[in-house]
Parts: sequence; structure tokens; C-alpha cells
Amino acid sequence: MSVAGGDTGPGAGGFGVPGEPAWLRELRTALSVNAQLVLYGNVRDCFLRPTALGWDLPAITDFLWWALERDGYPHLAVVDAVAGTRVVPDSTDNAAAFTELTGARPGAGRPKLADVARVLDAVTAAPGRCAVAVDYASRLVADAGRLDPEEHEFFAACERLSHQADLHAPAGGPPLYNPVIWIVQHERDLPVWLTAGNDAIRKIAVPRPDFGTRRQAASWLAPALPGYADASPEVKAGLPDRLAEQTQGLGLRAMLEITRLARRLGTPVDQIDEAVRCYRVGVHDNPWRAAHLRDRLSGAAAAIGTKVSGQQEAIQHSVDILVRSVLGLSGAHAGAHASRPRGVLLFVGPTGVGKTQLAKELTQTVFGDPQAYIRFDMSEFSAEHAADRLIGAPPGYVGHDAGGELTNAVRERPFSLILFDEIEKAHPRILDKFLQILDDGRLTDGSGSTVYFSEAVLVFTSNLGVSGLDGRGVRRQLVSAEMPRDELEDRVRAEVTRHFVEVLNRPELLNRFGDNIVVFNFIDGGAAVEIFDGLVGHIAARLAKEHEMTLELAPDVRERLLAAATGNVGNGGRGIGSVLESALVNPLARELFERGVVPGAHVRVAALDRVAGSWSVRVDYRQPAAAAAPPAGAFAKRPA
Repeated sequence: MSVAGGDTGPGAGGFGVPGEPAWLRELRTALSVNAQLVLYGNVRDCFLRPTALGWDLPAITDFLWWALERDGYPHLAVVDAVAGTRVVPDSTDNAAAFTELTGARPGAGRPKLADVARVLDAVTAAPGRCAVAVDYASRLVADAGRLDPEEHEFFAACERLSHQADLHAPAGGPPLYNPVIWIVQHERDLPVWLTAGNDAIRKIAVPRPDFGTRRQAASWLAPALPGYADASPEVKAGLPDRLAEQTQGLGLRAMLEITRLARRLGTPVDQIDEAVRCYRVGVHDNPWRAAHLRDRLSGAAAAIGTKVSGQQEAIQHSVDILVRSVLGLSGAHAGAHASRPRGVLLFVGPTGVGKTQLAKELTQTVFGDPQAYIRFDMSEFSAEHAADRLIGAPPGYVGHDAGGELTNAVRERPFSLILFDEIEKAHPRILDKFLQILDDGRLTDGSGSTVYFSEAVLVFTSNLGVSGLDGRGVRRQLVSAEMPRDELEDRVRAEVTRHFVEVLNRPELLNRFGDNIVVFNFIDGGAAVEIFDGLVGHIAARLAKEHEMTLELAPDVRERLLAAATGNVGNGGRGIGSVLESALVNPLARELFERGVVPGAHVRVAALDRVAGSWSVRVDYRQPAAAAAPPAGAFAKRPA
């Protein structure tokens, strides 16, 4: 496939040919000093090659031939460890020459190791220019670390061949080797003893394409996008840069597939990022572009404020960041990196003030689905080896093919809010995993599969800045509820900065959060009453749902419960809930168990007592007129 517009092509000769990447120049240089070459890394990608009519995207073997031809190699023999042998370029004359030299016929099926050895011997010893590539060399043997006798003998012969190969200078040309080029996924796919310390074998990494290469490919692919011909000059001019930035971390094959996907879906040229997003996460529907989301966010701060009390500043800051995400402006100051997460938030503040609850409410607001909430308790990842739980065990270890808890969850639900609770308790080495997520929006699991976080919201919570150790090692409060909001925020941010910079030595992670640090207030008296009423409402709602019973608190009972629950709000909403559980839920459950449960009954807590640290209630139990006795199967105390 080619498109007019290029002015370079094969046969230009020399080094520094347009379209020739650095690794290919290294390979051409090595032809005079190394008998064998190992290519690893991004070897299954396509490669941008100039042609007489423009550009094309060949596979690696055809790309190698494009380079070798300029150094006088008439063709490239390819030994495919899976499909057999072939010759590049494919022609009757080249196939005949290959057969005459090696005795093997192209396309003869999967070769045996003995057949591969004969081809390598014949090519390296040929008097004229000749080169052989062993493609899919990773599949020659099942395990390069555990070779059977035949496999060991084969690689031992290859090692000896690398030392005995001679330079060739036919027709007065420069002396070059007839190289053996191994094409593998990873360096370890060949025996370590074959390449380690062997100066005759050079290992060359094939990286993913850089921005310039992706931009050139985007310029070539752009005319094939829907609506390109009718697009404005401004859209056409900015499209190569935009597509190159959107495909950061992807290969040229992915760019080609994105172009095909855009044509299939009819994605307009000015919305190419939608095709990129669909390619990454595999989902066409985009909740971030849903029409109703803008309506939800317009009143989100007020709606969330009815469920998360006393945190107006934190709620508004969080909603502002989500609005920015909906508009696609997250990270806009740093460039159009579409792979970055949609939103990143670090919630810091006292315990029990609503950090986790706010994360749940944000999930409901954005996705309309509480199941899109994924939580990880980072106190479970305090050991360095616990990273395997997040991304999966490395190859060779038990369970490496199962993936990790984090990567599997995001792969299943790319549109989600991910909560990392108590992030300061995680091992510093595990925190390093988040650098790649926050910067590139992707993470590679233990099996080598890449997972994209570009459609997720990441929320981290921490209690940093609330308390700390003084010079004598005694823990003391760093902030208090009486502090003005500005002072509270400054002190907490300063302690967060100190922790990441001085304690963890991870200033780069702190920089990824930037201004997305959200400081929570202490629970004040008004918020404590709101939380109390909300929790009592939850108890009543549960009683109605489970047993169709209504709950009422006598005024003096409510006042006593309120005083007990909000007397010390240092533990936040959880402390209020703990008191209600002890003082109301437990004695009420005991009383209902003793007296029996009657659906439709009205339960009025008329009195509340505490004796010897134990709470008890007196209940006025008004049953519905139709129910004279508890139904069969209900809990009830029977008279003797």
C-alpha cells in the first residue's frame, strides 16, 4: 500500500536515509563487526518505509530487506520458526538461488532444528553477499532455560558458528558478514549463555516509534480518514500532530488499525481521539460524552453536599476536576496526552470525614452505576512483593498468566472510579507503579498485556497532615478543628509535601498530583448533626426494607443519642456510626428479637438507658390492627 507524496525510495544508498530509524542504522553498522544480530522488543510492529510513490508499512523482514539491499545483499532468506522458509523479495529466481545454496525449498512447512542449522551454515559460508533472518525465533524451543539435548546441540552449533564466520568482500565491496539475524520478543527467548559475553553477537532493541515517526505516519494515513477531504485547512494542518500525540505509546500497526476503525465507525476526522480511545479500551460507547452527564455535573456539588456533610470546599474542588475531565481539558497544559487518566484526586484529611463516601458519590454522578467503583485498601500492599497482586506475577512464577487484581479490574471496566485507600501505607516500590499510570495512563501486567487507564478516574486517600511524630517520637495533632480553613489547608499540604519528598523520596509522584490535592475539613457541630440524622434515617430505612416496620425516636431519646454520638467528633462520621450501633441498633435488635417481628408494626423507642456500660431501650410496640400475633417463622419470645 502506498500514497503519493514521498520523494525518497530504495536504492538511495549510504546511511541516514529518510525513514531509517536509529536501530536499523545500528544494524547496518554492525554488519562489518558482528556475525550475528539479535533484534528484540517492538519487532511485531509495522515500519514506515519510503517508496517511489510515497510510503508503506511493511513487516520487519521486508523492512530489513529494504536496508540490506543498499549494502549489496541480493535477497534475504527468512527461516520462519512457525511457517517455514521463504525469500524476500519473493521471486522465482531468488527461491531457486536459495534452494541451490541451502538445499531447502521455500514454504516447506515448520523447519526442524537440524534444517535451520544447515541453512545458517550455508548462508554464513556463502562466498557472495547473503543474509538470513530467523523469524519467530522465540518459538524455536519451548523453554530457552531448559533445553533438551537436541536443542542444546543446536544453539551450541550457533555459538560456534558466530565465532567462525568470516567477512566477505565480493566484487571489491566493503568486507561484511553474511549475518544471522535472530528476531525475538525478548532477550531471554534465546539461551543466556549464547549471547552473554559473546562479542560476535550484538543485541539491538527495536523501540516503539517516536513522535516524529508517528507524525510522519499520521500525515500519510490522514487522507484515508472519514471527512478528510471536506475538513478545514486548520483541521488538516493540525491532524498529524494530534494523531501522533493521541497514539503515544502505540506502534505504527496500531495507527493503521485506528485508521481502519475510524473508517468503519464513520468517526469524523476532527474526532479522531474517539477512534483512538475505542482502540485502547475496546468500548465504543463513551460515558464521558453522554448528554446527561453535563446536566448531572451542573448540580452535582449541591446534590453531593446532601450526602457528604461539611465538605463544601472538597466537593466543589472535586466536581471542578470532573468538569475539566468531561471537557477533555485534563492535562491540557502539558499537551494532548489522551492516554492520561480522566481525573486524578488525592483526598487528605482526618479519618471519618467523608473521603470514601465522596468517592462513591462521584462514581454515581459520573457513571450512574455504583458498580463502577473499584476499591483497593493499600494497607494490604505494605510489602514490596505485594505488587504482584496489583499487576500479576512476572513470567516464570506461579500465577503469572492470571493477571493482577488492578489490571484485570480495569480491563473489565475501563470506565470506572478506582479508589486507592490510605495510600501512605503502601510500600514505596509499589507507589512507583503509579508513575506510569499517572503519566501515560497505561500499565503492563505480568503477562505482558497493556491495560489503559485513560477513561478512569483515580482517587487516592490519605490521613497525612492530621498528626505526626514530634522530636521525641510522640504522636501529636498537627491540625485542629478550630483552625481557619486556609491554615488547615496549608499545614496539611505542607505535611503531604514533606512525606513524599523527605520520607518516601518520591517528589516525582507528588508532582503528578499537582493541584489535585483535596483537603477535607474536620466534622463540626452542624455537620455532625446532619451525619447523625442521616445515619438514623439509614437505620429506619433498613428496618422498613427488611421487616416493613417503621421506626420513631422519642424527642428525649433522640437528644440523648445525639449528645452521645456527637460528644467527640474526633473520629468523624465513623465514630458517630459506632455510637449509634452500640446505643441504638444493638439494644433495638435485642428487643425486637425478644418481642417478635411483625411486618407493618410501628416501633417507638420511648426510653434509652445505660447501666454498667451497656445500653438498653424501652420500646412501645404498636402492631397493625390485622396482626394479633407474629407470623409463623418470626422471632418471638414464647410464654412458658
